[in-house]
Amino acid sequence: MTYIPHTPDDIQAMLAAVGVSRVEDLFSTIPEGLRFKRRLDLPPAESEIEVLRDLSALADRNRAAGSTPSFLGGGVYDHAIPSVVPALAGRSEFVTSYTPYQAEISQGVLQTIYEFQTMICELTGMEAANASLYDGGSATAEGAMMALRMAADDRHGIVVLAGVNPLYRRVLATYVEGLPVEIVHPRMESGTADLADLGKRVSQKTACVLVQYPNWLGNLEPLREIISIARERGALVVVSVDPVAMGLLKRPGGLGADIVVGEGQGLGIPMSGGGPALGFLAARMKDIRQMPGRIVGATVDTEGRRGYVLTFQTREQHIRRARATSNICTNQALVALTATIHMAALGKGGLRETAVQCAQKARYAADRLSAISGFSLAFSGVSFFKEFAVRTPVRPAVLNRALAKAGIIGGLDAGTLDKKMKGLWLIAVTEKRTKEEIDRMAEVVSAVVSKRKLTPARAFPVGGPGIEN
Repeated sequence: MTYIPHTPDDIQAMLAAVGVSRVEDLFSTIPEGLRFKRRLDLPPAESEIEVLRDLSALADRNRAAGSTPSFLGGGVYDHAIPSVVPALAGRSEFVTSYTPYQAEISQGVLQTIYEFQTMICELTGMEAANASLYDGGSATAEGAMMALRMAADDRHGIVVLAGVNPLYRRVLATYVEGLPVEIVHPRMESGTADLADLGKRVSQKTACVLVQYPNWLGNLEPLREIISIARERGALVVVSVDPVAMGLLKRPGGLGADIVVGEGQGLGIPMSGGGPALGFLAARMKDIRQMPGRIVGATVDTEGRRGYVLTFQTREQHIRRARATSNICTNQALVALTATIHMAALGKGGLRETAVQCAQKARYAADRLSAISGFSLAFSGVSFFKEFAVRTPVRPAVLNRALAKAGIIGGLDAGTLDKKMKGLWLIAVTEKRTKEEIDRMAEVVSAVVSKRKLTPARAFPVGGPGIEN
């Protein structure tokens, strides 16, 4: 609980400094009819010890993902974070610095952003990256808007595959509201794009095709074929990726993608109730002037010393107005730094091992759940990464309540994000999950279906050894 050191005399001195006599005078601009005038309905005053005890009891009603196994995904995931990441990212010189406005005096901050951009390029197979965006949703929408600027004037359509996260689709719809832009949604077949329908939907009026890889249901889209279909019709391709999956899958840049975006939360950033997150965007060097947000470049000064500068500054407060590439006016500098430290700590080998463990453990969990009577994979025969959808004989909400009682955070009811996926249970399995945790989850689910009593919950370490044990 924060200690407030201000005495009554301190408060009166501050009020006098701003020219008022009472705290209430600070709210004089609020109309009388909107003010709360009666006394607050609060319990009798308590001592500090009692207040702390009450607040702690309220806080303990929450379940922190770090203290219990979590199989919840849908865009934010419970990945392992090396101890070095918060130790370095939490240093005062980083935590207290905002995105640089007088940029060149912040050489340390600019260097970390430059390193972030470089790592994103290596991760995606692209040539240039910006200094980060707000989250995966805004990055995906900005990528589509960038493609619209790059496309010919008579191309104003965006083909959005059904595998793109429904939340990202909503953000994009908000971006283009009021613009002469048509969004087209091809059908999905067995959990991935219906290529035949996609071929019909992409036309000479299409600016770009937007695809998520892996898609929001965890499945691997036929990315090479999707890019080929777009290319045949002169459309650009925007690929939204899971950066952790890039440790194992082929990079979109090598497959011909024009713009690669994504959500960087899995790179050392805690879930934190859903944010803050980290959006990234990368493209080809020839298209760098169309990129939104900030870009940090490296140069040398008059004495030949290496230095870092903001370059291609296209932000809205630089008075570009209608010619601005975006209204994005800042970047997630501290969160991008966190991701940079995380990627540096893991290295290429560590990122690949993380991805391999996610894939292996997800496969094991899928096999365990599929073996339960009435359960089956929603999309058989389709490859998935760390997330998969399951058809269940009971509602996902029932399963999640039973798991919560057993001290486990269950999967996502996919129907809450997309009504077309009603009844599907989306399970996310990261490298933190152990064989014992997965087995316990399957045991609870099996007991719910068979309506038998569970054995007493066993204590097990959270995020312990891998599936091999």
